[in-house]
Formats: sequence, C-alpha cells, structure tokens
Amino acid sequence: MIVVTGAAGFIGSCLVAELNRRGRQDLIVVDHLEGDDDPKLRNLANKRYQRYYDKLEYLKLLRRDQFDFDVDCILHMGACSSTTLQDADYFQKNNFEYSCVVAEWALKNNVRLIYASSAATYGAGEFGYSDDEILIPQLKPLNLYGESKQKFDRWVLDRGLQKKMVGLKFFNVFGPNEYHKGDMKSVVAKAYDRVASEGKMSLFKSYDPRFKDGEQMRDFIYVKDVVDVMMFFMEDPAINGIYNLGTGHARSWNDLAHALFAAVGREPNIEYIPMPEILQGRYQYFTEAKMSRLRDVGYIKPFSSLEEAVRDYCSYLAEGKIL
Repeated sequence: MIVVTGAAGFIGSCLVAELNRRGRQDLIVVDHLEGDDDPKLRNLANKRYQRYYDKLEYLKLLRRDQFDFDVDCILHMGACSSTTLQDADYFQKNNFEYSCVVAEWALKNNVRLIYASSAATYGAGEFGYSDDEILIPQLKPLNLYGESKQKFDRWVLDRGLQKKMVGLKFFNVFGPNEYHKGDMKSVVAKAYDRVASEGKMSLFKSYDPRFKDGEQMRDFIYVKDVVDVMMFFMEDPAINGIYNLGTGHARSWNDLAHALFAAVGREPNIEYIPMPEILQGRYQYFTEAKMSRLRDVGYIKPFSSLEEAVRDYCSYLAEGKIL
C-alpha cells in the first residue's frame, strides 16, 4: 500500500495519476477538502485508490498508532505552500508538526518516507543553491512557508534521519492540476487565458538593479519530471537524503513568457506591473538548483526544456484537462 498526502492538491494528484498509470491502485489518499464544492475534488475524480482519509483523521490514527495498513511508502506532499500567508501558527501545525507525526510513524513502522521540502528554504541565495547537507543549517528563508520547510529539514538532519528517508527541495514546479491554487498558481496557469484571448500578459517589475524587468530568474521544472524523480526514489529504497529537484538551469520570466506566447501562436506582448509590497523584500530574484547529487545517485533522465514543458502544459490548459 502507498499513502499519498496532499493527494487532491497539485503535485499529490499528479503522483496519484502516475501511480495509476503504472498499475498501482493500492493507494490511500489523504487531504483536507472543504465539502462537496471544494474545487480540488476534481483532481481525485478520475483516480483509482482504496480509501480516502481526511488529514485530521489520518493524523489522529498516526498519533495513536492505529493506522494499521501494510504500507510500503508514504509520499508526503501535504502542506500549505503559500509564500504570502502570514500565519506562523498555521505553518507550525500544518507544515512542521504534521510532517513530524508522519515521519515518526514511518520510522516506527519501517515505512519509506519521501517528503516535500522547497527551494524557498534557500532564501535570497546568500549561501548558493547546493543541497550539500552540511550547508542546509545555514539557510535563511525569506517567508514563513520557507521557514516551515527549513525547520523540518533541520529536524530531520539534527536526528540523522536523512539516512532513512528522502526530502526533495522543489524549485518552481508548474503543470496540470494546479488550477485550484489561486495566487500560488504558476504564471503559465494565471496568464494562459489572457494570452490566448488578448495576446497580452503581465510580469512583475524588478526592484533589484542587477535584474532588468522580467529578467529575474528561476529554475522552472515541469511537474511530470518531478513525479518521475519521485518514482525513482520510491522504487529504490536504498537511496536516501535531502536533494534538490529543479532542472539545474535558471531561466528568466521573460523566457517563460516567450515560451507561453509561442505555445499559443501569439506575438509577445508583455507589460511590467508593480510587485505587491508584501513580496518586495521577500522575493527570490534568482534560483538555480545544483543537481549533481541527484545525478550521482543514478537519476540520469534529461528534464524537459522550458519550451517543451510550457507547450505540453498548454495542451492541457487549452482543453481544460487534468492529469
């Protein structure tokens, strides 16, 4: 049996889709849904699994050690990924404490755990973007979300548990099944309809003299590549540690915009708008994953180029499809 937390969310539902594609239906899916009109329900509607648990019920069973399924692996994607939310108590409970309970149960029951960390832990990049575990304690995130992910990475490292589980520092993941994420949707998802109908889109102005407007750079990675890496770790339980998960190649927001215009057959028309004040002092102007450690443990597949990934994603957006 495989447990997927955050299973109705973006990456979690893509994981469930890939597991189904590989013939796995022995899945327990965990999430928190706001009733029958929760938009995330769509992400589970076409999936095959054994049972759904609400996150609170799942946590209760773990704490009491009454979760009595024969579990091989937990793919722990359940977390709040908002970079603007200012609720420290919520991040403490939902991201850090939740992950601790899942990890403790997995360790006690000898179950493989693969969990989501984040490139938000790198903050402004003062210490670079290396996933060398010796460097991780020095990192200084710029927001509460990044702090919650950093806190759990530190919890793992302080106990030497990186030798018994896998943490993945996701960089800028985008792709199908993120429609419900509101302000946290990727720029591709936010801009697609306007680009397709009006031939225009907006990007944030730069407030750093080192970067022109739209030339801020991120390591964009397609969700299908992310899922494939997670399958690699799930299938080889001898490999553990905390790893970056990006492409290793930073691209500008202008590059992303041009890829989107090309995918829908429009000439580029970009306007640069003010960045919200809440972001201005907490914005990552450059991220680029150092990917040598992942390659060194045997993951050799190439990642999709930005242009390939945007083109594929647009085929989903054009038809309103999900994975």
